[in-house]
Amino acid sequence: MAIEETREETADPAEENGRIASFAAFFPFYLREHSEPTCRRLHYIGTGLTLIAYAAAVLVNPWWLLAAPLAGYGFAWFAHFKYERNKPATFKYPLWSLMSDYRMFFLWVTGKLEPYLDAAGVPADKR
Repeated sequence: MAIEETREETADPAEENGRIASFAAFFPFYLREHSEPTCRRLHYIGTGLTLIAYAAAVLVNPWWLLAAPLAGYGFAWFAHFKYERNKPATFKYPLWSLMSDYRMFFLWVTGKLEPYLDAAGVPADKR
């Protein structure tokens, strides 16, 4: 059974009027939407490049700020359409998606992401 089918069959108590009601409920959803390892890797590259662009904006030239969303969203959206084959959560939850992207990145960098993937129900073969 596909993940999409599972989500449709199971009522989520954290949803109100078809929307996820809290960031705490959103983050596991976000991780499930990033279950493909290649998708997550491309997100890490894009997020890392945003941090470099922020640093360059401070140290070199503020115009580097324009590169941050291009790098972050460019890699992320490509990953969703090519590997995950789903619509990025950014379109429905822009702020929570941005927050979740950086949270996922820093959990990965610090080696603490695995328990969150497990709790979110991401299959072990996808880690």
